[in-house]
Amino acid sequence: MAELHFNAFVMNTVSHIQHGLWRHPEAKQADFDDIDTWIELARTLEEGLFDAIFFADVVGLYGPLGGSYEVNAREGLQIPNHDPSALISALAVSTEHLGLAFTSSVLQAHPFEFARRVSTLDHVARGRVAWNIVTSTQENAARNFGHERLTEHDERYAWAEEYLEVVYKLWEGSWEDGALLKDRARGVFSDASRIHKINHVGPRYRVEGPHLPAPSPQRTPFLFQAGSSPAGRAFAARHAEAQFITPPSPEAAAGLIRETRDLARAAGRRGEDIKFFQGFSFVIGSTDEEARRKEEDLERFISVDGFLAHTNLGVSQDTGEPYPPETPLAEVRTNGGRSQIEWLRQRNPGREPTVGDLGALVARRHPRLVGTPERIADELQRWQEAGIDGVNLINWTLTPSYREFNEYLLPVLQKRGLAKREYGKGTLRARFFGHDRLPDRHPAARWRGAFSRPAAAPAPALAETV
Repeated sequence: MAELHFNAFVMNTVSHIQHGLWRHPEAKQADFDDIDTWIELARTLEEGLFDAIFFADVVGLYGPLGGSYEVNAREGLQIPNHDPSALISALAVSTEHLGLAFTSSVLQAHPFEFARRVSTLDHVARGRVAWNIVTSTQENAARNFGHERLTEHDERYAWAEEYLEVVYKLWEGSWEDGALLKDRARGVFSDASRIHKINHVGPRYRVEGPHLPAPSPQRTPFLFQAGSSPAGRAFAARHAEAQFITPPSPEAAAGLIRETRDLARAAGRRGEDIKFFQGFSFVIGSTDEEARRKEEDLERFISVDGFLAHTNLGVSQDTGEPYPPETPLAEVRTNGGRSQIEWLRQRNPGREPTVGDLGALVARRHPRLVGTPERIADELQRWQEAGIDGVNLINWTLTPSYREFNEYLLPVLQKRGLAKREYGKGTLRARFFGHDRLPDRHPAARWRGAFSRPAAAPAPALAETV
């Protein structure tokens, strides 16, 4: 039986997924701005042999243009939040094995700056950095970066395609292997003939280059993606090495995984080039009855207001007014949150869910496994048989949720061969796939050596980006 991979799904904020739980007496989420909170968590995760700590992120408020953010502020719903890429630099030097995954939208950083930052982080972490590629779903985020409205859903993925082309050129093509010499005797640090400008000219970006950092241990960071719309799945099939999924059942997961693997093969990759991580929360008890009592205690702190605000669906994006509860989700106009609509429909086969269903369903958006360690292991095995490769574990409280995993669930999983007993060696990618760098069949590989060939003509002068 294959071992499952485990990531801790977190965010550098007060209230990430389980809204209201920051009020729980055992929770430390309210101390998210204290670096000791995160160092303690990272070391706890290493004790539990977690593959990575996976940071979500947003760069805007949930809600419509001009809408109220009273609920967001009251609930700590991803405001305040801090930059996860700055945090993982500290965690990199506080850990030895833990992968460090962070979310960054194509909206928020110019690809030249982003590529430089990621290469720097991958050097600091000695090859343990991963990037979760997103395109943003908040209208406020778009306005924060100078746009009138959020770009249309599928067009955001076209934008992401060019963004990735630029960073791939920088990471994979700008520096040849062997360009970094450190030759003291000859006084030559780098070989200029093996360092290349990329001269990218596209619809949104013009980037001359070269990439300023020398290649990091992975060159391109390990690539996560989380979109579940048709455009998102097609994008993941072309680029992702791991996809974060949230279907409501093993049967739904099996279909999504099968379709995405087929798309990967159609894109010239192998189906097994993508690993699938299912989002779960656990409530663990010594008996099923104890677990149910713990679940009831946790649910006392849940904020329905927070969950509804997080869905970004219960309020009209045009008027800022709430939809009537009888409104079918098919009539909800949204330029973001398509994956959430699809999830609700899967939870309600045979009928169209309404806005009124949101309050009852949204708190269970991610499958929740409740029971003894043995019962949870049984369920994980069933999901693994459906095709998942790993788990993004959603906490209720920092850090107790992960300590409970280490103490109670991990030994059972190890006994069944569902969890590793020690870390493998090498980079994060090597631990997942056995090699440090992307395989030749990945689209990034086309830029290896591309700039060592003579250019047909000089690139045009740089102009203001679109």
